[in-house]
Amino acid sequence: MDREEIMNEVRDTLQGYNYIYLATIEHDRPRVRPVTLINHDESYWVATGANSAKVSQIKRNPNVELCLCKEEEKGSGYIRLSGTAEIVADHALKDELASNIEFFSDYWNGANDPNYCLLRISVRDIELTRPGEMTAHKATI
Repeated sequence: MDREEIMNEVRDTLQGYNYIYLATIEHDRPRVRPVTLINHDESYWVATGANSAKVSQIKRNPNVELCLCKEEEKGSGYIRLSGTAEIVADHALKDELASNIEFFSDYWNGANDPNYCLLRISVRDIELTRPGEMTAHKATI
């Protein structure tokens, strides 16, 4: 599989909302938790609580990994994305995303809510293992 095929398959799979696992670093240990990855305008985002442990960890070390597990009849596979998370300060961008996140009002009272934090995920490396395959396909962006 070449780089373009990997990127296209991942892009097609990660449309809309996906429940994935996000790994951050706390001191010298990894920390993993489920989050919703949002694909909006061909970029990846996570909306979260401003006072969450993940936000504190990202402030100290922006390196993250995300993993989506895939189960199908022919077996299991995964998509792993490595890169960085940036805490978005731009109010217009936070407002735009807030208006486009279907579950936003379940957690926050508008883009000005002090507990709303928007993370922009910049992907550097992709690893894809298709369900039923034993080979990991890798691409660098």
